Amino acid sequence: MKKFEKLTSTMVPLPIENIDTDQIIPARFLKATTREGFGENLFCDWRYDGNGQPKADFVLNNPLYKGDILVAGKNFGCGSSREHAAWAIQDHGFKVVISSFFADIFKGNALNNGLLPIQVSDTFLQKIFAAIARDPETKLLVDLQEQVVELQSTLENEAFEINPYKKSCLLNGYDDIDFILNQKEAIETFEKKTA
Repeated sequence: MKKFEKLTSTMVPLPIENIDTDQIIPARFLKATTREGFGENLFCDWRYDGNGQPKADFVLNNPLYKGDILVAGKNFGCGSSREHAAWAIQDHGFKVVISSFFADIFKGNALNNGLLPIQVSDTFLQKIFAAIARDPETKLLVDLQEQVVELQSTLENEAFEINPYKKSCLLNGYDDIDFILNQKEAIETFEKKTA
C-alpha cells in the first residue's frame, strides 16, 4: 500500500444517505478477483444510462467536481460486505471518503486496502457540503498523524477517530502482512528468549 500522511484536495460531493455497496459497485461487476478496473463502474447505475452514456446530472460526470476526496451522506457502505466497493472507490482515484457514519464492514475493507474512511459529525459534514456548494474549488486538509480534517476556506476543523493499528499501517504503507514482516526482528528476538 502507499503511505498516507497528509492530503489537501478538492472534493466530490455525494449528499445521499444510505449508499449501499451494490450502488457503489453493482454485483454484476464482481467477477474479477484483482483490484484493477473497478473504478470505471463505480456508481455505474447512477452514472450511466441504459445505453452506457454518462448521465449529465450525476456528480462524477460533472467537470465542476474533482479531487481525491469523496464526501458522502450518512450510513455510507451499508449492505453486503463486498471488498470490491473499496476497490472501486480507490481505483477511481479517491484516497479518502468522508461521511458522518460508515457501515463497519465497509470501513474495515477500506482501511485494509489503503482507503481512508473519515467519520465526522453530522454538523461538520453539512459544513463541508455547504463549502463545496459555495465553491467547488474549496479544499480540505486531511492530516492523519494529527487525526484532523480542516476546511481550507474557513479553517474550521474537526478531529476524527481511527484504530491506532490501522493508523500505523496507513502511515507506513503496510497491509497486515507487511506489518507482520516488519516485525521480523522482534519476532526472532522473542523466539530466542523463549527457546
